[in-house]
Amino acid sequence: MDEIFKALADPSRRELLDRLNARNGQTLRELCDGLGMARQSVSKHLAVLEAADLVTTARRGREKLHYLNSAPVNAIADRWIGHYARERVQALADLKKALESEMNEFVYKTYIKTTPEKLWQALTDPAFTSRYWGVTFDSEWTKGSHVTWHFRGATMDGPEQVVLDSEPYRKLSFTWHDFTPEFGKEIGADEQTLSTLAAESRSKVTFEIEPAGQMVKLTVTHDGFDDDSQILKDVSEGWLPLLSSLKTLLETGEPLPEPA
Repeated sequence: MDEIFKALADPSRRELLDRLNARNGQTLRELCDGLGMARQSVSKHLAVLEAADLVTTARRGREKLHYLNSAPVNAIADRWIGHYARERVQALADLKKALESEMNEFVYKTYIKTTPEKLWQALTDPAFTSRYWGVTFDSEWTKGSHVTWHFRGATMDGPEQVVLDSEPYRKLSFTWHDFTPEFGKEIGADEQTLSTLAAESRSKVTFEIEPAGQMVKLTVTHDGFDDDSQILKDVSEGWLPLLSSLKTLLETGEPLPEPA
């Protein structure tokens, strides 16, 4: 955690996080524009943020895009809120909220003490997904295969629910589920809300798995959202606790307890 606090201590690095908060997925050139800093200085600040896992990157053709990664801030909040009064860490909560807001896509990175094989199983095996996600899937998990979602008493089984990419123990990508009346009933959504969700473009989630010594680096990207997406706002509240519970399950044998 020392690297995180060190990265956040510098006002220039906080400004870079603010810029990514305003518009996620920027190139170095875009981040430098109007910043009043030399390109080399911006690169050094981004390197510090990336080393602290507050920023993650992805290649799109020849360009290197930079994304916020709020998982480390969430980990700090989980650790310290249990030891100190909530008001004393309100600044952490505010920062976490800022990092999660106003993004058009999500890129999260976390490190888990496990193996690629076990992590793949945790992402695809209903015996695992039901414990930390509350969801089970029916799929062959090969590219182009169908994915049926089961959530509580609802089954989402639309024809567009497919596996987009599958490399066992390395990468898995699939489309998000349909918003059916049965799903709406389970989450308590009214007819207008469900209609709004169902009218949005199909989003997708991608899990990338990389060995990292005795750990495994998991990068989760959820994108394909419309502007001002209601689905985006809803999933932003779910991914971080879900990933924390996945990590806890693989490292301790038990997921995080359900919130009271």
